[in-house]
Amino acid sequence: QVHLVESGGGSVQAGDSLILSCAASGSPFSNYGMGWCRQPPGKEREFVAGVSSRGGTLRYSDSVKGRFTISRDNAKNTMYLHMNSLKPEDTAVYYCAARVWDGVVAETPARYVYWGQGTLVTVSS
Repeated sequence: QVHLVESGGGSVQAGDSLILSCAASGSPFSNYGMGWCRQPPGKEREFVAGVSSRGGTLRYSDSVKGRFTISRDNAKNTMYLHMNSLKPEDTAVYYCAARVWDGVVAETPARYVYWGQGTLVTVSS
């Protein structure tokens, strides 16, 4: 079982950038496909970005494509989300998520099994 801890959230202005990190422990990190999901205030959790176990395959939601970049460093057991050109609609609690790698990058929150506690990102206009 993998334990996930997010960091890097905060309050920023529209147009700013922010980097989220997800530190993993408890199980070989490279065994897992990883992803970021978010839950805006009053809305359901939604997929943001996903990455394969070795980092070679990336997937993004249409709402963040071209602005956000997901990456992972298996040597450091850490995943990242580089967020650029932030918009007020990006305001949400961002969650790090994992599932045992089965060859497919999960693109829905329901397919992820392990979750971090979340980190809040607030973007003001």
